[in-house]
Amino acid sequence: MSDLLTKKEQKELLKIARDTIVDYVTDRKVPTVTSASPGLNLHSGCFVTIKQKGELRGCIGNFVSDQPLYQLVQEMAVSAATRDPRFYPMKSDDLADFTLDISVLSPLAKAASVEEIKVGVHGIYIVKGSYRGVLLPQVATEYGWNREQFLQHTCTKAGLPQDAWQGECEIYIFSAQVFGE
Repeated sequence: MSDLLTKKEQKELLKIARDTIVDYVTDRKVPTVTSASPGLNLHSGCFVTIKQKGELRGCIGNFVSDQPLYQLVQEMAVSAATRDPRFYPMKSDDLADFTLDISVLSPLAKAASVEEIKVGVHGIYIVKGSYRGVLLPQVATEYGWNREQFLQHTCTKAGLPQDAWQGECEIYIFSAQVFGE
């Protein structure tokens, strides 16, 4: 995926996400934001990832958006901070030490075969019945996984057996422009 956002827009988006988390955790209010930056007004999916001491603290996203990117980032930032079921909602004490990553997504594309998946380039979204799991492109790189391990971990995240990807699953791929603090 070519870089959609300039460095300046990336910094602005990270600031919007951070300010939104701080304001929401402190006062339960989402700050009013406007942006004239072309990149921040794109209608693109995104994920917001929160880490504390280098460890995952929350990650929520959406593949599509009918609102400008900066507004979706605000919504996903609040969700990552307070609604990720793997973690308790952030409290004021948690605001002293956290970092953010934002992944701006390309549209989903159904993979004709798993050979299309390029580790470190593509994220994976697996669907089987009511089971769904997604891992961002950078996750495979961070853990040093090969394609098969990436597929296995995505299945596990979906609540499926590790080898479910070899059966009747729908596998979608996407790329992302990833940046952080």
